[in-house]
Amino acid sequence: MLEQLKEEVYRANMMLKEHNLVILTWGNVSGIDANHEYVVIKPSGVEYDKLTPESMVVVNLRGEVVEGDLKPSSDTPTHIELYKTYKEIGGVCHTHSLYATSFAQCSTQSVNIPALGTTHADYFDGAIPCTRALKKKEIRSDYEKNTGLVIVETLEKEKLSPEQMPAVLVKSHGPFTFGKNAAEAVEHSIILEEVAHLAANSILLTGVMSLGIIGYKMQDELLRKHFDRKHGANAYYGQTNKK
Repeated sequence: MLEQLKEEVYRANMMLKEHNLVILTWGNVSGIDANHEYVVIKPSGVEYDKLTPESMVVVNLRGEVVEGDLKPSSDTPTHIELYKTYKEIGGVCHTHSLYATSFAQCSTQSVNIPALGTTHADYFDGAIPCTRALKKKEIRSDYEKNTGLVIVETLEKEKLSPEQMPAVLVKSHGPFTFGKNAAEAVEHSIILEEVAHLAANSILLTGVMSLGIIGYKMQDELLRKHFDRKHGANAYYGQTNKK
């Protein structure tokens, strides 16, 4: 079942390796079917060079395996919470990429990736948020589900949709990104890592960050211009007659 989606999710997972976003067996990508009933996701702990479209695991929104001989990713409940909350999400990606994860774990407080330039504003409507730390009871019981819930909580707190902010850092863990399909979710992870790298370099070069406090951000008008020209009601970036 869902052979095309398995192929898409397999290819998206392989993109993580191709773009140096994962090492060993870290990271995972999933996609959900058009009827929003079944999720296809990478199997847990399987090396990337051993993956095939047939090794992708199909689960329902209760996390039960519907098809596949392997265990699904341990992060499956996190993906499911995002799909259950946001019908517009068609793909979810999780990595432990170097710079994005560094922001997620660099302080005892939540540290956002600040919006410092137009590269950032082309894809993210403001600072990329980091979740609060999970509570002890959230870690001890239903940890992966609670990880998904704290991502949702963070977006709602910031009054952001997944289209405005297709990435969230999980405190002391790493980034999750989303998109209309699995490939776009990975694309957002690629962009996130580049933006995080740029931000880290900018902070180091300007010396304006101390204990998680950033002293500069780009002009609000410039952020608004770059985000809206791609994603706003009157967007004009790219080809107007795309087929």
